[in-house]
Amino acid sequence: MFGQRYKVFNSFLNNILTQQRGGLSFAKMSDEATKAQTAAPPREPTDTIFGKIIRKEIPANIIYEDNEVLAFKDVAPQAPTHFLVIPKEPIPSMDNCEAKNEALLGKLMLTAKNVAKEQGLADGYRIVVNNGRHGCQSVFHLHLHVLGGRQLGWPPG
Repeated sequence: MFGQRYKVFNSFLNNILTQQRGGLSFAKMSDEATKAQTAAPPREPTDTIFGKIIRKEIPANIIYEDNEVLAFKDVAPQAPTHFLVIPKEPIPSMDNCEAKNEALLGKLMLTAKNVAKEQGLADGYRIVVNNGRHGCQSVFHLHLHVLGGRQLGWPPG
């Protein structure tokens, strides 16, 4: 009996906290989760929207580029500043990273830090890597989300 009451009370508190944090952000997360659940890995590793951005087949607001990485503004920003940092090498997800990718992974993080500074995120920012369906990965090309420009909440999901 006590266990059932605890579950009901806990659910009630979570609903109140969700409403206080803003139901809109909760709805956005649900939409993102739905996209991730329906996303399918491409037939070819380079056959993603990010591969097309790398090859300049579709436009993007690119804010940094070198031989190994690319950073561009997110088309559906979840914060005042929201950009992605991607490797030019077609790595589908974090699960596909290997020891040979160690330097590239470090470069992605340092690029995120440097671009965040250039974008004026002096008060802080969050770096997120979505991995797999439960991690809300909807594009199967490894990418870092960098979000900032306001106080971010916790927990994020």
